[in-house]
Amino acid sequence: MHAYANTTALVTGASKGLGEAYARELARRGANLILVARSADVLRDLAGQIQAAHHVRVDVIAADLSDRHSPQAVADEIKRLGLDVDLLVNNAGLGSVGPFLTRPLEPNLQSVDVNITALVGLTHLLVADMLQRGQGGVINVASSAAFQPMPYQASYAATKAFVLSFTEALAEELRGTGLRVMAAHPGATDTGFFSRTTASMDPKADTPESVAANTLDDFARGRSASYPGRAFNRAGTWASRLLPRTTVARITGGLNRKAGFQDVSDLDPATS
Repeated sequence: MHAYANTTALVTGASKGLGEAYARELARRGANLILVARSADVLRDLAGQIQAAHHVRVDVIAADLSDRHSPQAVADEIKRLGLDVDLLVNNAGLGSVGPFLTRPLEPNLQSVDVNITALVGLTHLLVADMLQRGQGGVINVASSAAFQPMPYQASYAATKAFVLSFTEALAEELRGTGLRVMAAHPGATDTGFFSRTTASMDPKADTPESVAANTLDDFARGRSASYPGRAFNRAGTWASRLLPRTTVARITGGLNRKAGFQDVSDLDPATS
């Protein structure tokens, strides 16, 4: 897949942040869209904006991807709509920040369900149809966090390490089938990732728009991995391949302590 015009792309986590940026950029390149996120009202509003700007078809599917039944529900709705998915963008992601044992458990479990279980489920259900047609593609949004353990973001980095390993293995399985699989590894991106907590985003974070455009450019070029942010982000993944893992964990832990992640707390919903 080297062009996006007249294809149908499904984007998860499409209601805001990087998912919204992927949706808008795909539509700008001529793709029809299936937008998946929890909020039906937000998705319908975004769909109207995209259709008015780019004159593409946009369907919306409201689904809570932390529910383990959601991948099948999404696949059933796609079948009901009579659509074939040409490109699956597994973008939806959650992450907990702070010391693992003194922060709430539930966000960690939700990140496993969204970042891993939903991604695997949607890939299995939708890419099987692509395989029968002999064409299609998958972009799994991992992270530069996938390459090393990250104290104070322990479960998040672990889920992204799963996405990296899973994507590389699936790409090899599908080599020669006409399907393409790529992992995207953005670094810090200016989204609402730390909203409702006292943690703050790197002020030099990449914009969602630039990350989305660079990811899609890399996929169109046939790459199996994309590093769509600053060059520094890719360079930061090299240490884990050269140094002992315990050393890497100490380095990343030190960086996250410097960012104050060891003292993170939740904001009062009334003030956040």
